[in-house]
Amino acid sequence: MAVGNINTSATSTAATSAVAGSGDTTSADRFLKLLVAQMQNQDPLNPLDNAQVTSQMAQINTVNGIEKLNTTVQGLQGQFVQMQALQGASLVGHDVVVAGNKMDFSDGAGGTSATGVGGFELTSPADAVKVEITNAAGRVVDTVQLGAATSGRHSFTWDSSKFGTDTNLTFKVTATNGAATLSSTALMRDKVLAVSTAGDKLTLELARSGNTAYADIKEFN
Repeated sequence: MAVGNINTSATSTAATSAVAGSGDTTSADRFLKLLVAQMQNQDPLNPLDNAQVTSQMAQINTVNGIEKLNTTVQGLQGQFVQMQALQGASLVGHDVVVAGNKMDFSDGAGGTSATGVGGFELTSPADAVKVEITNAAGRVVDTVQLGAATSGRHSFTWDSSKFGTDTNLTFKVTATNGAATLSSTALMRDKVLAVSTAGDKLTLELARSGNTAYADIKEFN
């Protein structure tokens, strides 16, 4: 008695698609049922090649392995966030350095000082660095020439005693090498008020910068 031909290519594709498109725990069962049905209904004169069976079994094993790996990685990520939260909690009350251009005057008694502190980061060496101090209206109240600087992070101090008691000041950094203006990032000091792990990401609440990702912290003081 003749056995009707089964389109093994289409069946194989259906089996593979079912596995690739499934993310639940029944994907392996569905694959095996399709594979058994495929083998039961194959043409005896043109049986399924062993290499095809091996290939399909390797595919399901790969899918299962990836699912298990994803579960493991998610568990490790959760533990990592918890460890970061514990480390972040120890930062509460401490100073950090982040990208920003607000002058800091917190070194004096009572939290204020006549000496302002700021910083910057250069991607390449500069032969001249200039810092302009500006008030809330955007007017430049003083200019500080810092001279040459290497690539990397730098800090500077500014004596504000002869410019009044205004501490709501910002600064702008301009770095040059000859006639070329270099890329620079202004850095400021801020204080950690609290930590949060919302959204599986560690976030620090800073006094002046608000919520800031842990990864965006440049330095810990």
